Amino acid sequence: MPKMKTHKGTAKVCKVRPGGTVKIGHPGTRHNTGKKNAASNRVGRTASLLSKSDYKRIKDII
Repeated sequence: MPKMKTHKGTAKVCKVRPGGTVKIGHPGTRHNTGKKNAASNRVGRTASLLSKSDYKRIKDII
């Protein structure tokens, strides 16, 4: 039976927590952080949770 493949780009930035919620980092924090201001770097360090509507959209590829 054919299976859905995991989207590797999404799998690298999302982590499914034990309760089923999905943890994801803020965008724009991978590289070139030296030219961004310190406030945006601090905000980018904290993780956020994926919303329910986004989870419904990408649950098949994680």
